[in-house]
Amino acid sequence: MFVLANPKISTLAFSIALLTCAQVTQANDHNHDHSHDHDHSHSDAHAHDHDHDHDHDHSHNNDIYAGYFDDDQIADRPLTDWEGDWQSVYPYLLDGTLDPVFTHKAEEGDKSAEEYKAYYDTGYATDVERIVIDGSSVTFFTNGEPMTGDYHYDGYEILNYEAGNRGVRFIFELAEEADDALPRYLQFSDHSIYPTDAHHYHLYWGDDREALLEEVTNWPTYYASSLSGEEIVDEMLSH
Repeated sequence: MFVLANPKISTLAFSIALLTCAQVTQANDHNHDHSHDHDHSHSDAHAHDHDHDHDHDHSHNNDIYAGYFDDDQIADRPLTDWEGDWQSVYPYLLDGTLDPVFTHKAEEGDKSAEEYKAYYDTGYATDVERIVIDGSSVTFFTNGEPMTGDYHYDGYEILNYEAGNRGVRFIFELAEEADDALPRYLQFSDHSIYPTDAHHYHLYWGDDREALLEEVTNWPTYYASSLSGEEIVDEMLSH
């Protein structure tokens, strides 16, 4: 059984679905009085064989990563940007592996290490410990059990945060013929706004496209399955 992003709220079962159509929707701006406190980190462990024609200087990329960009810089992205084998970081929070990250945040931020850990406990919470993305196929693993569905692109949405920065969610919709038990929408956020290979990402899922855009407290986060917990800590601490 597949559990929604926040296991304290609800549970969702997965089954096999097949993709037979594609659809793209126009992006709309959404205003949100929220600001994110996510880790901004990357790993070289996730790569795949497709290239994109984007040549941006380092400073420019940092601005985009921090959420400062123009609308005309945004471009549609294929699901293959997130292709690969991914693991949830939540188990590493639960077993204490990520504690050095929260200690580091406390040294530079306005919360204690315990307060940061509690914040991320809510943010990272999920029972989906692994995700494998291959083409249009997304396979979720809960308690080791795989459940697969096919998803097609459904446009992007721009979110405006209280802090003054912005974010973009790239949205994928389940094939119409699929079992209704599967979540209808997946929304990816990885701090990028045009085609590029993701190195980690936050994932939101559910059946209500608009309501899902309002979710800013629970953002299950995934890094390459090839990384150890200690390597993920190193990636998080590098930013």
